[in-house]
Amino acid sequence: MTLFQRAHDILQAKANKALDQAEKPDEMLDLSYDQMLDQITNVRRALVQIAASRKQLELQEQQLQHSVSHLQDQARAALSQGNEDLAREALSRKAAAQAQVTDLDSQHEQLTEQEQKMEQTLDVLQKRVNDFRTKKEVLKAQYSAAQAESSVNSDVAGISSGYADSGAALQRAQDKIAQMQARAGATDELLQSGVLEDVGGSTDDIQQELDEAGNTAQVDSELAALKAQIAGGSQQPPELTAH
Repeated sequence: MTLFQRAHDILQAKANKALDQAEKPDEMLDLSYDQMLDQITNVRRALVQIAASRKQLELQEQQLQHSVSHLQDQARAALSQGNEDLAREALSRKAAAQAQVTDLDSQHEQLTEQEQKMEQTLDVLQKRVNDFRTKKEVLKAQYSAAQAESSVNSDVAGISSGYADSGAALQRAQDKIAQMQARAGATDELLQSGVLEDVGGSTDDIQQELDEAGNTAQVDSELAALKAQIAGGSQQPPELTAH
């Protein structure tokens, strides 16, 4: 294979691929249908021309037949008058007219056969066109349905992708909420067990201040008693009792 042949094949393949991509089945079907209608139109024109030629031959044949009959009468009249030469001339013209009638009969028969064949061809083409029209509409409907289905599938694919993103966002939100709920539950358990102090409450602080104040008052009372004993000198200091 030469380099030019290979380049030609590559260009041809690319051109065919481009045509396949640009070709639309519904448009191609309509184009084929229009071409078939054009063929039927051409056949009908040819049929009309053949019929017109046949009709013209029939008219000519009728005129020649009339001439043959008229010349026959003229020959008889001339012969009855004793004019044999004139009768012979009339019969000679009659023979020529009769020969033309014979030729027209042959042409008329040929045209009739052509007309019949053309009518049969037209019937066959008409049936094919009718069948093609029915199939064409079915195929166009299928093509439209396929287009709609393809479009819907594309939309569904996009919606599915959007749902996947939304689902991921929902899952992240659920995980975040679950973590927050778990942390809040754990903190509440620790507070109830006393491991952690409730920063927001003030009850334990007040109680602590009250306890400290009570301890301070007891210490002061015991200290005053101890001082009194020491000042008396003779008494032993009382034992400290735990309250």
